Amino acid sequence: MTTATEAVTEKVKQLQRGYAGEADRPLGGYVAAMGAYSALVGGLTLLGRAVGARLPRRIGAGDTVLLGAATFKASRLLAKDAVTSPLRAPFTRYEEPAGEDELNESVPAKGHVQHAVGELVSCPFCLNVWVGTGLTAGLVMAPRATRLAATVLTAVGVADALHLLYDAGKKLASG
Repeated sequence: MTTATEAVTEKVKQLQRGYAGEADRPLGGYVAAMGAYSALVGGLTLLGRAVGARLPRRIGAGDTVLLGAATFKASRLLAKDAVTSPLRAPFTRYEEPAGEDELNESVPAKGHVQHAVGELVSCPFCLNVWVGTGLTAGLVMAPRATRLAATVLTAVGVADALHLLYDAGKKLASG
């Protein structure tokens, strides 16, 4: 006779096989990542209450654009920049340069949680949710410092775009 835990474990394995087929999709790792994100949101909520932060009635368009641009730049910086590769190295493997000081990395299938974390830290789209949540929480709890940090990230992102446009213009002019 199987225990309830064994029955649940078997159901989860059946779900995994039914969903993934022959592929090795790290559903357990994704569940762990969602749990970690939920814990982060819960922790930020508790911190906000502890410091007496109050939710704003609304967030203005200027702050929304600023947070969006800062989230974009911070996510790319964390997920693709060469200088942040030591943060990703435990979960990814270097493959090749991706142009303009960015890297392509693969995620070795070492374990479901490690694989899911590797996908998360090497995907700027995946990091957007985490970074955006952190910046938005910062805007509620420490608006001046968060706007300063977001402004720096946005300025760097704009400068990056200008560098790319400048380089593209030089190529057009010479060729």
